[in-house]
Amino acid sequence: MKITSHTTTIVTLALEGELDASSAIKLDAELAQPALLTCDKVLVNFQQLSYISSAGIGMFLSHLPRLQGAGVKVVFFNLPEKILNVFEILGLDALLHLAVTEQDALVR
Repeated sequence: MKITSHTTTIVTLALEGELDASSAIKLDAELAQPALLTCDKVLVNFQQLSYISSAGIGMFLSHLPRLQGAGVKVVFFNLPEKILNVFEILGLDALLHLAVTEQDALVR
C-alpha cells in the first residue's frame, strides 16, 4: 500500500497485492493517522489489489465511524470484479461509497 497523492483536502491510498491479516496492520497505521481527520476525502484505489480477506474488510469498517464522524468521506474505486462481488454479497455496496474510476470518486 502506498499514498499516491496527498493534498490538504484529499488523500489517495493505492492498495497492492493482497490485503490480509498481516498486511492490514500497515493499513491500520495509515488509517489511524490524525492528519486524515482534517481531509475532506480519502480515496482508496483497489486496482492493483488481487485479494482482500475479512481482516482487510474489517480494518476499513473499524475506521469508518471515526473518519465519517470527522466529516471525511471515504470512497473506494477501481475495484476488481471479484472483489466487487464480495462487497456486493456482504451488502457493503449499500454501506460504502464505491466508484468505478478515480474521476468518479473525486465527484462522489
